Amino acid sequence: MEKKLLNIGFGNTVVADRVVAIVSPSSSPMKRLKDEARQERQLVDATQGRRTRAIIVMDSNHIFLSAIQFETVSQRFEDLKSEK
Repeated sequence: MEKKLLNIGFGNTVVADRVVAIVSPSSSPMKRLKDEARQERQLVDATQGRRTRAIIVMDSNHIFLSAIQFETVSQRFEDLKSEK
């Protein structure tokens, strides 16, 4: 069984089947989610020092930060899901 990888920017990828949500980081609940993941050591910062533009929530409760717009990451995710 082949695993599809979702490109989240700068050469970083996540396993697409494990993605639960792709959200914008601008709301207060998402900022809290990011802070809590950092405290629990489940935060993976893949922004390469740039501003966070998307938060990817995984089924393992890990949180990935991406510098790519969440609309772009969501579109890449949809493209992967539609591939046969």
